[in-house]
Amino acid sequence: MTSQNFCSDNVAGASPEIMAAMSEAATGALMPYGADPLSEQVQQRLQDLFETELSVYFVTTGTAANALALASICPPHGSIYCHRESHVNADECGAPEFFTGGAKLIDLEGKQGKLHAADLERELTKGWTGVEHHVQPAAVSVTQASEAGTLYTLDELGDIASLCTAHNLALHMDGARFANALSTLNCSAADASWRAGVDVLSFGATKNGAMAAEAVLFFNPDKAAEFRYRRKRGGHLFSKMRFLSAQWDAYLTDDLWRRNAAHANAMAKRLAEGLAKALASKSPASDSAFLYPVEANEIFVNLPNATRDILVAQGFAFYPWIDGGPQCCRLVTSFDTDPADVDAFIAVVGDAAAG
Repeated sequence: MTSQNFCSDNVAGASPEIMAAMSEAATGALMPYGADPLSEQVQQRLQDLFETELSVYFVTTGTAANALALASICPPHGSIYCHRESHVNADECGAPEFFTGGAKLIDLEGKQGKLHAADLERELTKGWTGVEHHVQPAAVSVTQASEAGTLYTLDELGDIASLCTAHNLALHMDGARFANALSTLNCSAADASWRAGVDVLSFGATKNGAMAAEAVLFFNPDKAAEFRYRRKRGGHLFSKMRFLSAQWDAYLTDDLWRRNAAHANAMAKRLAEGLAKALASKSPASDSAFLYPVEANEIFVNLPNATRDILVAQGFAFYPWIDGGPQCCRLVTSFDTDPADVDAFIAVVGDAAAG
């Protein structure tokens, strides 16, 4: 069965390998709350993947991963610097503020959906540190891949991490699409995380083939001291943890996580290239139709209202993107996107442009 739904990678189902692993984990008696052998095995596999000792905590949602991670590195009187469009700022219903006990998010503008070291430095040098009338700078949160579908290069991450070190701030990474980022960056998980200066990573699997599985990875054990209590208090300590661990075990086996992300990225590239050609028949300046460069599995493209109406009438689904302008749409591909659906979408746009 194919799908013409490009609203989000959340509309996709789950990889058969992951569902099979969950079914296998459903038999027998195992100790609860992560004390089972499979959970211990997966924690070791993640340490091997990231080439370092780390603290691993499984949760079921990206919001829980981000909010609880930030609560562990930022006090109630602290501030967290993030991009204006970041998920922690715009899409989590105040969860970071709630779980931190009132910490303040300082949202910054930044081209292509990313924080930039120069902008961050300007904020950090305003002289608020040590002034009791102001929240105290405590953390920075970056999103990889960003909400614009763009990527931080390793050098950009390094520049931000250097500022964090200089100002004694913790660096958090929202990695809901971390696999998609690595697929394009073509580097190791270690290079894109702790070696780049990241202290804690919200490593997502749900958008990339899992049913519901996220992991919070602390590369600095000192910053993980409170997390297990916060996870329990926040309602995310699963009694039957084996079902989260089974998803991660299958996700990491035979590089399923990398293969899924590579397919999603390839479908986004195919869609973007096809749309560029289709729209070029209407306007030679087709590059201007795209709001951001396509670097992972998200596309932001301007489509005429009439074309959008035709697409919807033919069963395609996607989100309008108000921040991009009245004609901007967001299209997201996933691990199970069918090339035939991509080509069909392109064909409709091409026919509309030619007409």
